[in-house]
Amino acid sequence: MGKRLLREFFELCPDGNCVLDILTEDEKKKRSDGTVFLVGICQKAGTKNGNGRIYRKETLQREVENYQEAIRERRALGELDHPDDSVINLKNASHLVTKMWWDGDNAMGKIEVLDTPSGRILKDLIGAGVKLGISSRGLGTVKEVNGDTMVEDDFQLICFDMVSEPSTPGAYMKPQADIGPGINMYINEQKTGSKQQKINHLIDDILRG
Repeated sequence: MGKRLLREFFELCPDGNCVLDILTEDEKKKRSDGTVFLVGICQKAGTKNGNGRIYRKETLQREVENYQEAIRERRALGELDHPDDSVINLKNASHLVTKMWWDGDNAMGKIEVLDTPSGRILKDLIGAGVKLGISSRGLGTVKEVNGDTMVEDDFQLICFDMVSEPSTPGAYMKPQADIGPGINMYINEQKTGSKQQKINHLIDDILRG
């Protein structure tokens, strides 16, 4: 079986208590100038997620370690919405992962919203109170083991994308006073018409200025 595109969604700052002290002095200056930073859980190891899949910690540790090079070189980009592609489209880049680390079985991340066309849309959506989420995007195969769907060791992390429609009820991000918005990461499912139409109308309004 060939590799397929895998997306996972996890809650960032679930209790709204994002900590400001993980920002560098340069990031604090950027934040004072209007840049939005997001902090929280990006992936979880050894736990069945909302898609019913389980990632082994050693697999995620390897991929997070591999991802560090992209972070150091400031090319750990993500897109606005979740394309059905394994390639990051630079013209759609909206944010940059600036740090990843482990807290137990949780792979934590810090994200900077970019001053790009998609990043400005993202920032405006957040400012307008639109509930958004983050989805991990990767390639890999899965295998059924004792009734569980295990992600195989060939998994390759690609990026983390901002999304508008979670499948988990109530799993949305909300703006936080100190750090910017807390985020949730959700399962990728087909968007419902009425809610998506509202988001599309809001995006059109933003683009029209």
